[in-house]
Amino acid sequence: MIKVAVASLSGLMRKLSDTTPPGLILSIASATLVEGKYLTSYLNEFFGTCLMILCTFSAGKWVGSSSLPVAWVSHFFGVIAADYFGGGPHVNPAVSVSMWALGKINYTECYIRIAAQMGGGLVSFPIYKLVSDSLGWTPFGGPEFEADDEYGVEAFMSEFWGVLLLLIFIYLVNWEMHFGTYHYWIKQPMTALWIRYLIEVFPTAGPAINPMLATSWAVFGVGQEFEFPNDPLHYIVYWIAPFAAAVLASVLYVIYAGGTIFGQPLPFGPLKEEQAPPAAAVAAEPKKKEEPKKEEPKKDK
Repeated sequence: MIKVAVASLSGLMRKLSDTTPPGLILSIASATLVEGKYLTSYLNEFFGTCLMILCTFSAGKWVGSSSLPVAWVSHFFGVIAADYFGGGPHVNPAVSVSMWALGKINYTECYIRIAAQMGGGLVSFPIYKLVSDSLGWTPFGGPEFEADDEYGVEAFMSEFWGVLLLLIFIYLVNWEMHFGTYHYWIKQPMTALWIRYLIEVFPTAGPAINPMLATSWAVFGVGQEFEFPNDPLHYIVYWIAPFAAAVLASVLYVIYAGGTIFGQPLPFGPLKEEQAPPAAAVAAEPKKKEEPKKEEPKKDK
C-alpha cells in the first residue's frame, strides 16, 4: 500500500513539474514572508500583473487585430484599467527597485513584489494561450530580440533608455505635477500615452521595458522547453539594463528633489528649492484680529 501511495505521489509530482511554470512555487512561498506582513502587496502585484498582461497584450491580438488605431486605443485603456482595478501595483521589477532605492519600500518588500510580479507573469501567458486556443483567437506575443552583435549592445541600450525615461516620467506625474481633484484621471492617461511612445521609439529588444514580461514570456512563449533562458545575454539585456536604469533614474531624482539612495544621502543637491506659498494664497488667509490691550488701572498715589 505504501508503494502504491509513493508511486501515485511520484506520478503526480512529475505531472505537476511538467505543467507548473518553473519558479512559481518559490514565488507563492514568498507571499507569507515576515509573517505575512506584505501579503497584500504580494496579492496586488500578482493579480495586477495578470490583469496588466491581459489588458495590454490583448491589444492587437484579441482587440484591434485588423486595425492599428483600435489596437493602440485598446492598449491605452488597458494601461489605465490594469492600474485602476489592480490597486496601483508596480507590475515592473525595475519600478520596484527604484522605489527601494528611493526609500519608498524596503528590501524585503521589494523582493516580495518582484516575486509576485514574476508569479503573475508565469501564470498569465499559459492561461491566456489556453483561452486563445479554445476560442480560436490570435495568441499573445512577447518581447524577443536577435542581437546584431555578440554582446547585444543595441538591445541593452534600448531597454536602458526605455526604462530610464519611463521612471523619470513616473516621478514627474506622480510627485511633481498636481492636477487637483482629477489628478489620477489625468496622470494615468498621460502615463499610458508615454508607454505607447516608448514602445514605438525603443523597439530593438521587443521591447519589454519590464524584466518580468521578458523572462516570463521567454519561459513559456519561446521554444518548447518551458524553462528559464540559458543565455546570459537575456539577463544582461532584460534585467541588468533596467536595474541600472532604475538606479540612475533614482539618483537623478534625488539630485533634483532631495532624499537618499539606498539610505545614503548624496554629497550634492537638491536642486529643487522649497516653493513658498503663492501670494494669492497668503492674501486669502484670514488675518487674525488683534485683541485690544487691556489698560491697567492707575494706582492712586
